[in-house]
Amino acid sequence: MDRLARRRSKALIALGAVAALLVGCAGQPEPAPVLTSAAPQPTPEPAFTSAYVAPEDFDLAPLTGERTAVGGLASPSLAAKIDNHPRARPQIGIDRADIVFEELVEGGLTRYVAVWHSDVPAEIGPIRSIRPMDPDIVSPLRGIIAYSGGQSRFIDMMRATEVYNAIHGQPDTSAVILRGGRAPAPHNVIVRAPQLISQHAQLAAPQQHFAFAADLASASASRDGAPAASASLVFGSLATPSWAWDAGSSTWLRSMTGGAPDLAADGARLSAVNLVIMRVPVTVIQDIPTTQMIGSGEAWVMTGGKALAATWSKPERNAPVRLVAADGLVVRLAPGNTWVELVPNAGSVTIR
Repeated sequence: MDRLARRRSKALIALGAVAALLVGCAGQPEPAPVLTSAAPQPTPEPAFTSAYVAPEDFDLAPLTGERTAVGGLASPSLAAKIDNHPRARPQIGIDRADIVFEELVEGGLTRYVAVWHSDVPAEIGPIRSIRPMDPDIVSPLRGIIAYSGGQSRFIDMMRATEVYNAIHGQPDTSAVILRGGRAPAPHNVIVRAPQLISQHAQLAAPQQHFAFAADLASASASRDGAPAASASLVFGSLATPSWAWDAGSSTWLRSMTGGAPDLAADGARLSAVNLVIMRVPVTVIQDIPTTQMIGSGEAWVMTGGKALAATWSKPERNAPVRLVAADGLVVRLAPGNTWVELVPNAGSVTIR
């Protein structure tokens, strides 16, 4: 059962006949490029309005905007630093993450910060070491962050947040984070996700991370965006992923560098209901590419076969990313999973 079917099945069980929310637009033949990005100009922080509020008879899943039973998602979220080295693929459980952030690391490669809350698989991984931008990414989520270690200065930064640090090799994680993947070390550290979450059930559930539309048709990009069939991204020399709109599943389908379909370990194609592309400054700190998350810049939100130009802003570490359209209104995503592509200003974004 694919990700979208699992989520619809869970919603029907929890809510009976409550309607599913979002995305559906016919694909388009290959047109000329409509959006091509060079280095963006700095933009001021825009105003931010409140997100959609669910009626009292159901809750909104805070990371996907999907309707769920009242009180059904009280557990903390689990974020993890997921390896994206060729030897680490296919990753375990990443197709079931609520949000995935992709960021540049050393050697022209990328890694992920994936976040699970509404749909937690038995295992996730492989996990790798922390990086200096990760505290800014995960702090708004609270909950748990799992990783394999890292330089002491970066671990200290992560431990200084309110997020619980679950680190491979520590006594408190020996039963839930262990080597066991099919890849060779160091690409084989796996997390037993439900057990790790249950050990920290007292932690708070995440706050709502994005603004969401109430239904498919009213998502900002679906309603106001320009038709788009694909997005091609350049992070670095070895990281040039792409996305293509699939009308049949109403999702964006991911391809790896080179164009091969990007698959999870269970064979599922990696896909996203919402694709958020942010142009970000990246500085090199002692040979470590470091995405600057505090600030603002150019963005696109892609939903329902359309792309909407926007501005992103994040005023401080504990604040979630804010997305605002050119008309000054907050961008509302479709209910469903989201991939956030943190593309360096030195890279490129081409949307066709």
